[in-house]
Amino acid sequence: MKKKLIQMTKQSFVQSFDNEPEYIFLAPGRINIIGEHVDYNDGFVLPAAINKYICFAISKNEGSDCTVVAHDLNEFYKFDLNDALKPIDKMWANYILGVLHQLKEKGFQMQGFNMVFSSTIPMGAGLSSSAALECGIGYAMNSMFGLGLNKEEIALIGQKSEHTFAGVNCGIMDQFASVFGKKNHVIKLDCNTLEYEYHKADFKKYSLLLLDSKVKHTHLTSGYNTRREEVEQGLSIIQQHFPEVKTFRNCTENMVLELKERLGETIFKRCHFVVKEIQRVQDAVDALERSDFKTLGRLMSETHQGLSQEYEVSCDEIDFLVDTAQKLPSVLGTRMMGGGFGGCSINLVEKGKEDEIIDQVSKAYQNHFGIALQPYKVKISKGSTLYQN
Repeated sequence: MKKKLIQMTKQSFVQSFDNEPEYIFLAPGRINIIGEHVDYNDGFVLPAAINKYICFAISKNEGSDCTVVAHDLNEFYKFDLNDALKPIDKMWANYILGVLHQLKEKGFQMQGFNMVFSSTIPMGAGLSSSAALECGIGYAMNSMFGLGLNKEEIALIGQKSEHTFAGVNCGIMDQFASVFGKKNHVIKLDCNTLEYEYHKADFKKYSLLLLDSKVKHTHLTSGYNTRREEVEQGLSIIQQHFPEVKTFRNCTENMVLELKERLGETIFKRCHFVVKEIQRVQDAVDALERSDFKTLGRLMSETHQGLSQEYEVSCDEIDFLVDTAQKLPSVLGTRMMGGGFGGCSINLVEKGKEDEIIDQVSKAYQNHFGIALQPYKVKISKGSTLYQN
């Protein structure tokens, strides 16, 4: 699959620019085992890069003109690197322009380039195709022009470009996982300090299966930004009563329960979810260390209940996928993954039972919603890289 993607991207580059690309870069999508919507709440998350990639074929040119071809969309965009870079109406281009704008702001010298990119990361499935695009371009510019950035700086530039050029006030997790991914390891990331540690994710008799609902409800960005406002408001109320609380990490479930009436129903639910989810990540790391996959599965399913009932970022289609999978004996745990309002569910399942699960859930989903499910069997892979032929 990876070789096929590279071959196709190279061919597209040759067709577009009449010569072979100088460089091939790969930037992966990511999954998050657990720790949803806590990356912007000073929590810990447990992401991993996966074997779905954006491939970039690039050559430098002598001037300052840049031509970028989005192979999968059959679109291109041309611009001059010396011009002031501003967001445009092509969203895919904004992820690239945002990163280049950040690099220019920091005073880095670059020159024009020609680029084709193509992807096996499904769009809108909650696998962070946008972070892969941002981090891939950041990684490529750093390598090609010797900018001397470290991995953390590349991830932060990707995050800031999403804030400024895409208008999504995202946390750091997606970009971090895309850059720092390590084969067969999850990353326990402290979104507050960016301290991280790798934990072996050898699932032994189990595997990870993603079920893409193929729906993406339009209130993702507004819903996401509203949740951020609600939890910030909640934290500020908690701090008035418990001044020792610096972040949600110092906050206990008892504190939130004590302030239930003061917080009001909606903000209470949001804060209660965040505090519980931060603890679940710690419990999940312990379960992984012990290879206790039943506990890991239970924690994943508990997360979904919280996302659906308390944080209210799920939707009917994802709830149906989770409920249907949950009833199958070969599924240890299942939950919504990503920003919400559609996208994928992530399922921890018995190895060898994937096709059976896909078949059963697909039929039920098709009957209920008239939508064909898209399954993805994924493996944990390494982060952004220069591909060596």
